[in-house]
Amino acid sequence: MTAHTATLSTSFDSPDRARRVFESLDPEVGGVDDDRATAGVTRDGDTVAVTVEATDLTALRAGTTSWSRLLTVAEAVTEAGAQRF
Repeated sequence: MTAHTATLSTSFDSPDRARRVFESLDPEVGGVDDDRATAGVTRDGDTVAVTVEATDLTALRAGTTSWSRLLTVAEAVTEAGAQRF
């Protein structure tokens, strides 16, 4: 009974970096869900997408904000790791 959907999609400079970001986010799927919002993560080559589905706009905003932060952190960590190694 999903009424609202938002997708956050990011392309990376390589499929390997996209894989690392995806693998960082995938364990979080289900961990931040509640009865009003759920999310899923997919990867296609060098692109990672997070789709948030919610029953109302407030839950969609909250879910999108949470997943946007998780995506930002995963991007930053993989960037820092790439520079270090």
